[in-house]
Amino acid sequence: MQPMKKILITGATGFIGKVLTRHLAEAGYEARALIRPSRQSPHLPLGVPVEVAVSGLNDPRGLRSALVDVDIIYHLASDERRGGKADLLRTDIQGTRTLLQAARESQVKRFFYLSHIGADRASAYPVLTTKAIAEEHIRKSTLDYTILRSGIVFGPGDGFTTGLVRLLRTIPFFFILPDEGDALLQPLWVEDLATTLVWALDDPDTRNQLYEIGGPEFLTFREIISTIMETLHIKKNLLPVRSPYLRFLTVLAESVLPNPPVNVYWLDYLATNHTCSLSTIPQRFNLLPSRFRKRLDYLKD
Repeated sequence: MQPMKKILITGATGFIGKVLTRHLAEAGYEARALIRPSRQSPHLPLGVPVEVAVSGLNDPRGLRSALVDVDIIYHLASDERRGGKADLLRTDIQGTRTLLQAARESQVKRFFYLSHIGADRASAYPVLTTKAIAEEHIRKSTLDYTILRSGIVFGPGDGFTTGLVRLLRTIPFFFILPDEGDALLQPLWVEDLATTLVWALDDPDTRNQLYEIGGPEFLTFREIISTIMETLHIKKNLLPVRSPYLRFLTVLAESVLPNPPVNVYWLDYLATNHTCSLSTIPQRFNLLPSRFRKRLDYLKD
């Protein structure tokens, strides 16, 4: 009988990380959450057996200690959710590079990385450029890797639909759309993403591969807002505003609010289409992902 695989998860206390940790535990894997040093108690998934290792992503000694007996890494940690306060260079690029070095020294066997559709070193948008650079470091390493470029992920506790609901409930009479709200997105239910990440682990053909994955439909941002308003029985006029003006308002909100509902990177994401083949998850991972409007009940709470 082979020993149980031990898995280290970076970003385990985040929106996606909590769901992935639960899925891994349910599948019988030993999960270890990498927690950065903090005075605050970590928000680990409730009721899920998980070990804890404390280290920053740029602490080689701490990472080597966290990787003792670890076979597989799921690297989800990113600073993008902090918006204008984020340090993408230190966290997403240097942190990934340091983690890869520690993983090689610790003889880790697999490395999974969650990226974004549209990741490109030549992108005009910082998050997409950062993700592409991190991908390059992973591909050039000696580790067996699997990179999943995901569409926008939604679910309880996300930074997308919950932020939209805060805006809908805060601003009276109308809702502001970036430009005309025509950017095409491919929302992916967080449970489907976690399932895909776990199933990829047991498929040897996913080694040293990059996949772009998303939900089962293309929706404009305008359609997404309309669906959320319909779900919550909210009626408001949709007001298109040019992106430069909206960016100014967002930067201002980030500077004065401790927890703004949107940030500048969120606007970057809506500046262009983020879609991929609709068939990748069904054909490659044998899973039929959920439609957006079918999974919004959590917004009613």
